[in-house]
Amino acid sequence: MFTGLIEEAGRVRDLSPRGAGWRLRVAAGDLLKSVALGDSIAVNGCCLTAALIGPDAVEFDLLEETLRVTNLGDLKPGSVVNLESSLRVGGKLGGHFVTGHIDGPGEIVVLEPRGADHHLRVRAPAGSGRLLVPKGSVAIDGISLTVGEVAGDEFSVWLIPHTWTATNLAGRRAGDRVNLEFDLLGKYVDQLLAARLGAPKLS
Repeated sequence: MFTGLIEEAGRVRDLSPRGAGWRLRVAAGDLLKSVALGDSIAVNGCCLTAALIGPDAVEFDLLEETLRVTNLGDLKPGSVVNLESSLRVGGKLGGHFVTGHIDGPGEIVVLEPRGADHHLRVRAPAGSGRLLVPKGSVAIDGISLTVGEVAGDEFSVWLIPHTWTATNLAGRRAGDRVNLEFDLLGKYVDQLLAARLGAPKLS
């Protein structure tokens, strides 16, 4: 479980085949002081297990399926990724409950400065707009954000200067894929209504 409050932006050193899967190596800083082998770390919002921890980098084993359904398959050496260690009992919950299980990739439609802030508009997977409500929560690449406007399967959020400088969003462009995780409560409500009304639920 995570909060969506990014601890630091790491930089990919390598993504290469390893056995039946892949091995991702990410350079990190202070985050490494508080994690141990086997700990869960969210990388662009994806919950991954630390398989090897070095003095300045951490490595993860990835499945082909993980690369297929998230934007981790787009990573290259030098790519910037958002990192967050798992929520600890007694820790501060300043964002919202984020599981680290990606619901699907979104596509950036608009990313532009507006005054001191930035406006981000994302196209979510078809049919998932029903899980978004204005002033509700959404995690984009693991970042806990507040939904602004919703129009069908597209939604917008506002990025304050701190979010812009402390995450990987400053390097994003229109057309880029981002990992989306919708609010957990909304997904439970959606599934309960689908079972009661026979409506399709998010796959």
